[in-house]
Amino acid sequence: MFTPSQHDVRRFFCETFRKHRANEILTPLEAIARDWVAQHPEYADVLADVDAAVAADYSVEGGQSNPFLHLSMHLSIQEQISIDQPQGIQQAFHALAHRLGSEHEAHHQIMECLGEMVWNSQRSGMPPDGAAYVECVKRR
Repeated sequence: MFTPSQHDVRRFFCETFRKHRANEILTPLEAIARDWVAQHPEYADVLADVDAAVAADYSVEGGQSNPFLHLSMHLSIQEQISIDQPQGIQQAFHALAHRLGSEHEAHHQIMECLGEMVWNSQRSGMPPDGAAYVECVKRR
């Protein structure tokens, strides 16, 4: 399993942003990341400075949202939807996106459920509950 470090993730998004702005060829994963970066222009300044991005502290105490976590969650959710894993997430996503009239907003709602699932798993020491995650999305 690929487990990039926090710095690897930040460098990936910054490099993707740089390559996009320079009109360089992107890998398939970078192209997906670029599409999400484009939907979050508020992150442009953060992504433009890799050294500052790597050094930044996005702790809860700082009160600042973490753009790298946000973009990573978009990528994770997109992958889950594309392979329907956990089973049912694809249908739940499409229903939610239809109700909200926005795939992007549906992603943001799903992020809440994904965060809840991860938190519950970490707290209980049990594996993530995919069925509960999908049910959470269906309730949105």
